[in-house]
Amino acid sequence: MQGAENLGYNWQWNRVPRYLIKSTADGWQAGLLLQGLWLTLKITAGSLLLSLLIGLLAALMRLSTSPMAKGIAWGYLETIRNTPLLIQIFIIYFVFAPILDLGRFSSAVLALSLFEGAYASEIIRAGILSIPLGQWESSASLGLRIAQTYRFIILPQALRQMIPPLTSQGVSLIKDSALVSTIAIYDLTMQGQQIVAETFLTFEIWFTVAAIYLAVTSLLSLLVRYLERILAVY
Repeated sequence: MQGAENLGYNWQWNRVPRYLIKSTADGWQAGLLLQGLWLTLKITAGSLLLSLLIGLLAALMRLSTSPMAKGIAWGYLETIRNTPLLIQIFIIYFVFAPILDLGRFSSAVLALSLFEGAYASEIIRAGILSIPLGQWESSASLGLRIAQTYRFIILPQALRQMIPPLTSQGVSLIKDSALVSTIAIYDLTMQGQQIVAETFLTFEIWFTVAAIYLAVTSLLSLLVRYLERILAVY
């Protein structure tokens, strides 16, 4: 605070609440920051679901006996994990979105899903590999096919191991979603940038945005710890 005062900065916290919630003729409504938060949560939820599907598919491909499937999964993982997310967002939005007729929201969800799916696949693969070999042998002795073994035997047991780290990955996804503001999506970060540009409330708005992210990720972190305690009982 003292450093900001030395720079001649005039703190105006009293102007911040209107960007969280505001009173209108129709009643109380969400301000720009909460509107941005809602969009951030929608992007995160869509990306999380799609990333789980991509991660499961990639994990199964890596565990398959097909060299082609393994090669495709390996190429996907190495490409995604060894390139910056920001570059991936730009490539999908500026290169593939016009070809596939994708809007900003869909491009953001796709980019985040591909990125997070690469890490989710390793979590899912580790969970599957944690199941004892005897479970596979028992399934084979019962005459179950591979798909049935995964569906009824392996994945339900592996889910206990996967839920906590996958939830933690969801926390990372919320933070990573801030990068979608670079393609003019008015998420929480982009709304913060717009407010700062219009009002010059630089410190107040960014501290508020940081606090909102911290509150959301802290709630998810508490959920992770709760799940870990619940699953440890069984």
